[in-house]
Amino acid sequence: MQITQCLHAAILVSDLERAEQFYGKVLGLPKVDRQLKFTGAWYQIGNFQIHLIENPDVAIALWNAEKWGRNQHLAFSVASLDETKQRLLANGCPIQMSASGRAALFTQDPDGNIIELSEV
Repeated sequence: MQITQCLHAAILVSDLERAEQFYGKVLGLPKVDRQLKFTGAWYQIGNFQIHLIENPDVAIALWNAEKWGRNQHLAFSVASLDETKQRLLANGCPIQMSASGRAALFTQDPDGNIIELSEV
């Protein structure tokens, strides 16, 4: 077997409208049309997609509250970490700078899913 690329990641969210505000408006990801018969939203990043799947009972566990990067998370590159940080703060999003000292920060979506944003 040879895996050739990562296609998508599915993220459970309790409130699709609230999650779409974060992924679509705050992060600015382009939404993709989908033709499925369950509640969700798809977003495109290059050749990769994020699939938001609504589950009202979702409960995200934060195993390490001191260092968010040591929890389950998705990581994306950004053009400017400073601009990203300001946009997140302006939208009331929590942030935690990377403890490693590299140009990266962590934020959480409305359900507590952790997103890493790194300036590469």
